[in-house]
Amino acid sequence: MVTKKARRLRIKQGIRHKISGTSECPRLTVFRSNKQIYAQVIDDTTGKTLVAASSLTFTDKAPKKEIAAKVGDTIAKSALEVGVEAVVFDRNGYLYHGRIKELADAARKGGLKF
Repeated sequence: MVTKKARRLRIKQGIRHKISGTSECPRLTVFRSNKQIYAQVIDDTTGKTLVAASSLTFTDKAPKKEIAAKVGDTIAKSALEVGVEAVVFDRNGYLYHGRIKELADAARKGGLKF
């Protein structure tokens, strides 16, 4: 029997095999825990994180989807300040639904292209 975590890791490996971030078009990756959500813009050729944002910076009480949207907006603004306009979205094995979708939509509204 395959656990939920093992299934996600297998999907993640398939996704990472297909996509990779370059300096022109880095990778926007998302990690979701039960309480928090984290996003990073990574240049895989140099192995450096260009920009990072997380829900830890927000202290207000709000639904998780709204906080994920705020993180998406924050990561988009930070990426544009650094000079990144286009990214490759890495959902990290999670379904493109709920908090992941909210973060991606907010990042698109914030000006990132993917």
